[in-house]
Amino acid sequence: LVFTGDNQNQRHDLETNMSDSEDVASRPGRILHRSKRGWMWNQFFLMEEYTGTDHQYVGKLHSNMDKDDGNVKYVLTGEGAGNLFIIDEKSGDIHATKRLDREEKAMYTLHAKVIDRRTNREMEADTEFNIKIHDINDNEPKFAKEIFFASVPEMSEVGTSVATVTANDADDQTYGNSARLVYSILQGQPYFSVDSENGTIKTALPGMDREVKENYQVVIQAKDMAGQMGGLSGTTTVSITLSDVNDSPPRFANHSFRVTAVESTEVGGAIGRIKADDPDIGRNAEMDYSIVGGHDMFNIITDQTTQEGVLVVRKGLDYEEKRDYEFRVEVRNTYLDARFVHGLQFKDFATVRVTVEDVDEPPVFTRNPYVIEVHEDTAAGSFVGVVSARDPDAESKPVKYSIDRHTDLERLFNIDSVNGSITTLKALDREMSRWHNISVVATEINNPRQTTRVPVFIKVLDVNDNAPEFAMSYDTFVCENVKAGQLIQTISAVDTDEPLVGHKFVFSIAPANPNFTIVDREDNTANILTRRGGFRRREMSMYFLPVVISDNDYPIQSSTSTLIVRVCACDSRGNMQTCNPEVLPFSDGLTTGALVAILLCVVILLMIVVLFAALRRQRKKEPLIISKEDVRDNVVSYNDEGGGEEDTQAFDIGTLRHPEAMDANKMRRDIIPEMLFPYRRSSPTKDHNGDVRDFINGRLQDNDSDPTAPPYDSLATYAYEGSGSLAESLSSLESGATEGDQDYDYLTGWGPPFKKLAEMYVAKSPDRET
Repeated sequence: LVFTGDNQNQRHDLETNMSDSEDVASRPGRILHRSKRGWMWNQFFLMEEYTGTDHQYVGKLHSNMDKDDGNVKYVLTGEGAGNLFIIDEKSGDIHATKRLDREEKAMYTLHAKVIDRRTNREMEADTEFNIKIHDINDNEPKFAKEIFFASVPEMSEVGTSVATVTANDADDQTYGNSARLVYSILQGQPYFSVDSENGTIKTALPGMDREVKENYQVVIQAKDMAGQMGGLSGTTTVSITLSDVNDSPPRFANHSFRVTAVESTEVGGAIGRIKADDPDIGRNAEMDYSIVGGHDMFNIITDQTTQEGVLVVRKGLDYEEKRDYEFRVEVRNTYLDARFVHGLQFKDFATVRVTVEDVDEPPVFTRNPYVIEVHEDTAAGSFVGVVSARDPDAESKPVKYSIDRHTDLERLFNIDSVNGSITTLKALDREMSRWHNISVVATEINNPRQTTRVPVFIKVLDVNDNAPEFAMSYDTFVCENVKAGQLIQTISAVDTDEPLVGHKFVFSIAPANPNFTIVDREDNTANILTRRGGFRRREMSMYFLPVVISDNDYPIQSSTSTLIVRVCACDSRGNMQTCNPEVLPFSDGLTTGALVAILLCVVILLMIVVLFAALRRQRKKEPLIISKEDVRDNVVSYNDEGGGEEDTQAFDIGTLRHPEAMDANKMRRDIIPEMLFPYRRSSPTKDHNGDVRDFINGRLQDNDSDPTAPPYDSLATYAYEGSGSLAESLSSLESGATEGDQDYDYLTGWGPPFKKLAEMYVAKSPDRET
């Protein structure tokens, strides 16, 4: 199989030498074997980016089996066969149907077959060959980024490497000069240069100062074809920043500073700031401030954020003592570069003048705090101690004193507002409180807002004003079979006083007791011993032993405490077996003060209950009509009729016989009358009807004096009927008298409540009545 291409600079004819070209299949009786081939050429070359209108010719396949009689068929398979590459079945010519790009695929591998058209048998075995795409310069160099960033220290020497930027060319690196690049600088001279082979950027100018210019824009070009005419190129921008080095010392713009400070500035408080200028940045601009030689009143610290020197007060300022200060301040860089320290002083100096301003200061006490001692027996109004304060200002304004009553709620002390002497308002008791802590306030008279407080601790000294007493409650018993001189109890005492040399108690029994004796142990305890034996519970179940306890302080205080001794039955070893119920001494029960307090509480509660009951009795009832304008006449008629004394359905006749039974009900019912002119009823005038008359007069008086009755005239009538009534008949049903025959003159004598009714009936004329 012969491969023939169209490249003139390569071999055009490829042929296969066969050792035996005859048809081995036609020789019967011989062993079949493949003939040996010798390939001389099996590769085609094709230029990329073909721009012609016809199919691009690749090469030709030709088999020695082809006799040019049309019986041979050439078949092409593999990468792109039938799509990118086609073959003429008869002639074996191969053509490319499309425009190929080496950057997409540089080589294709295909297979060729030779087939007998008549028998469809392979005349040549499957043969592999390659089609390689030749490169042309169709890709320009490209950088990875459009902008690169780099930095180089300022003041760098010439030739210092800054950065390396390289471009990539997609063309074939092994074929021609299509991918051979040359770098050049288009912008950035004379400060920087670039290596033409590897793209390394270097400094080209000495002494580049960041403080003069910090940023540079450098444009780098990469060109293929070794930089020759017609080559393609690409560019990128490199942003180069000069990094800072400490080549500039700090300097004060003004070498004299004036600061004003008020004298009330607290210790550690800032009074001002000073600042030096350093054109460097970052660590190279860090500065440290200090006072030359130090200063006892002021100090300066460095603010690391703003790089300023902060002046602070080291001691309290006093305008009256000193008003002006002056000192020198030094500033220097904390980090130095050894390349630039020679010939330059990386420090500077400035003078600072501080002027102290006067402020109205509060009063100042001579001591803080005050501790005063006073005896507890000091009488009210006695002198305790004195406090003193002054105005520290130059004017020295007067000061007044007072006690903060929140610290003296019991009002035990008083202070003279002028001289500050403290006196007692009440007697003090050390056993109630040993210390009194009060606050004294000093205030400027001309400026009450200027005040100062000072604690005053008043210690109450002890005076022997309390007698000793038993240390505890003793449960003491004596056995019936006890012998004389036997110990039955050891007692001790306590005293709320505190003598300077300690307590020393003396125990004794007065008067002499025939049953018991006491032995003072001289260690503030004493033993109670039996004086005799033969105690009997039936004769005496308990004994009350008065013990006198005295102290040794001045004045000597003593008290008598009663020790209760019970008589008990004991065994031979003195162990108690049976005894009377335990009797607690009076000291264990309620004290006299407690009993008095309880009795007072009971009395107060009784008084509250009595007062509450009295108030409820005297509570006034609300009038039915409050407004004075709502006054109208009202005639109330009670027109109940009954069947006599036996009739109990209407009302209780006993009420009229016994008027006092109605006193319990003071409320009056007002009933609107059914007619304007009630019938005249004969009033009882006989002597034996005096009880009814008294009843009516009593009811009339009650209504006149009743504050809950309505403020208008009312007529209340009372009548009853029945056999045997002492008042006879009070009804007007059987009366034959007309309204005109009645005499209403008696109404005028019934008082103001019936004034209106009297005017209606007494002065009425017969004609008008008809």
